[in-house]
Amino acid sequence: MTVLEVLRSTTAYFQKRAIESPRLNAEHLVAHSLGKKRIELYLDFERALAEPELAPLRELVRRRGQGEPLQHLLGTVEFGEQTFVSDKRALVPRPETEQLVEYLCDLTLPHDGRFLDVGTGSGVIILSLAARFPEAELHAVDLSADALALARENAAQLGIPDRVRFSQGNLLDKIEAHFDLIVANLPYIPAHDAPQLSPEVQRDPAVALFGGENGDELIRELIAAAPAYLKSGGILALEIGHDQSAALSRFLATQKFHDISVRKDYAGTARFLFAQHG
Repeated sequence: MTVLEVLRSTTAYFQKRAIESPRLNAEHLVAHSLGKKRIELYLDFERALAEPELAPLRELVRRRGQGEPLQHLLGTVEFGEQTFVSDKRALVPRPETEQLVEYLCDLTLPHDGRFLDVGTGSGVIILSLAARFPEAELHAVDLSADALALARENAAQLGIPDRVRFSQGNLLDKIEAHFDLIVANLPYIPAHDAPQLSPEVQRDPAVALFGGENGDELIRELIAAAPAYLKSGGILALEIGHDQSAALSRFLATQKFHDISVRKDYAGTARFLFAQHG
């Protein structure tokens, strides 16, 4: 089979399996299997693939068809302008979180400020901020030792192994400093929604997905604790569930936050909350 024939058959297989963006998935897996960039496939459509090349590709296609995330199969994910290691130890970064970083970079933050990422996972938020704020003091915390190991790997891969102070703990329990910015993409899915999630999302660690029976319990716990760790005028930035913005905005107000704003994601969903304290 030629490269083009493999792409067509793989795309058709993914379509039957209801894989989102089937052609794009096929191109990524074929390119990865052949050790090429995806764009290079377009110059190689007529190349015939031998059985030693097809066998490992078939295994990747089978696993993708069973719902294993594309990022886990590739071992990497593109996030902003950087490439991060991605595997089952942490949540696969979503495009919405890329937009959260964009919003953060548009804020008037001190170039040498102190920033904290709560529930850092693979570290994409804080490591993206490291690229934008080279003079900032950066901290990140996560409950999962596996996620922190992945975040440290990403920091090392980006050539900045010592830029971020990583620590293990539940929310702010192990934190002592005060910050200009606390950002968090915490679990926000209600536990009872688990059966409705796609096979890809169900491969993410449960601890990174489910925030309690209502979904927003961890976020509320962070909101209540954050004032003691924010400098005067410090900002709390949150990624939240699609139906949580109104209730969480009211809760922020009860905790003496002001200038509370809701911002939308690429799909027009109220996905982010920003608030100041002090």
